[in-house]
Amino acid sequence: MEKLKHNDCLNCSPIDAAKGICRITNEIVNIDSDVCNRLELVPKCKNCEHFQETKEDNLGICTGLEKDDWTFGDLNATTCKGHKFK
Repeated sequence: MEKLKHNDCLNCSPIDAAKGICRITNEIVNIDSDVCNRLELVPKCKNCEHFQETKEDNLGICTGLEKDDWTFGDLNATTCKGHKFK
């Protein structure tokens, strides 16, 4: 499994492309930095059991909806009706 970052955590609220605010500590964090032990995983395509990853640039195929389609692994799936954590 790939290394988790702050942008993989529900407690991180992004403020721009590089930084976010931790909702627990109210501190500014770099989105690409390591997570703490309070991580709450954000639903993303890459952590869904319906995501079949290819070997190219974090692309994959979603097989959890009516029609299979290409998607990015980092796509936020908070509102996806087919998302199921692996």
